[in-house]
Amino acid sequence: MAERIQDIAVPLDAAAVLRLFPAPPRLLALGEPTHGEDLLLDVRNDVFRQLVERHGYRTVAVESDCLRGLVVDDYVTSGSGTLDEAMARGFSHGFGASAANRELVRWMRAYKEDRPAGERLRFAGFDGPLEITGAASPRQALTALHGYLATWVDPALLPCTTGTLDRLLGADERWTEPEAMTDPARSAGRSAEAGELRTLAADLVSLLDEQAPYLLACAARDDWERARLHGRTATGLLTYHYWMAETSPARMTRMLGVRDRMMADNLLALADRGPTLVHAHNAHLQREKSSMRMWQGPMEWWSAGALVGARLGDQYAFVATALGTIRHQGVDTPSPDTLEGLLYALEQDPCLVGAGRLADALGDPRPEPRVSPWFGYAPLDPGHLDAVDGVVFVKDMPQP
Repeated sequence: MAERIQDIAVPLDAAAVLRLFPAPPRLLALGEPTHGEDLLLDVRNDVFRQLVERHGYRTVAVESDCLRGLVVDDYVTSGSGTLDEAMARGFSHGFGASAANRELVRWMRAYKEDRPAGERLRFAGFDGPLEITGAASPRQALTALHGYLATWVDPALLPCTTGTLDRLLGADERWTEPEAMTDPARSAGRSAEAGELRTLAADLVSLLDEQAPYLLACAARDDWERARLHGRTATGLLTYHYWMAETSPARMTRMLGVRDRMMADNLLALADRGPTLVHAHNAHLQREKSSMRMWQGPMEWWSAGALVGARLGDQYAFVATALGTIRHQGVDTPSPDTLEGLLYALEQDPCLVGAGRLADALGDPRPEPRVSPWFGYAPLDPGHLDAVDGVVFVKDMPQP
């Protein structure tokens, strides 16, 4: 006889999450089905605190600009700047205005006090410097990478000077032109200068790799890791701009794919550093292929979670979050014949259910996916449970 959902749901805490796995995963991804709800971020904060205090996790990675995230990491690890500055400069997508994000950063900084260096916490953004309206100039990433190499290696080995980079980059406005998102002709991504920059960026990254033994012996590992981040970001941005200038139907598919590949590369680098909690939209963390309908039709690409999962195997874990209501967005009580409706009837809030056991309890055929009246919320597809490790359910989002 199949188990009842009410018999397999448990109160949510970090220990319950980790019991889903034979060993703690190196990357533990906790997804959310919508952005902008601080209650979901409060849940993330609680889980992260428990992972830190009881299970040895030391890093949290969020869906925010990876270069801006360095500002927050500096504040957390060394007290550089102020909390207000970290929130204003350290997040993209407007996430710095979140009270829950502010509390996370404040707690991480406070946790460092009176603890040895080996127990310090780290913060990371793992998204590229990308917004819905466009992409950043590659200037910051390229010049930082070049500056690091110029400090440590023989100048004769460098493929260019800072003057060459400045000349080829030109004004940042040519890269950040907002009309380029919908008009490829407005993009600088396939100019002659952009082509030269792609070649130089690849060569600078190659030099960084070639000189790794020397660089790690004579300089701080953190500085080398940041140089690698700048290299990944520079080459990723230049590739993104290249496809922004494309006119074929492949344009948006490649842009979406490049973004998630940049995310995946950043997550793999964090996995090399140690156990990390990752928090982002379910769509970026899922193992299934991602899809979206845009003005030119349906798009499909592999998400960051799919790419990382293919590389790390069971060292990557994905726990999706589903929710009941967002009444201020017109998302009311879910129908009882949906996955969310069945979970909404449970007493525990929030609760956790192992995805395999949940799939068995649902039986076959599984319920049809819930249909959201609001574009900003993506219900959990019961058909994807086989590629999920666990499901967190939160009943109601409070009114803002």
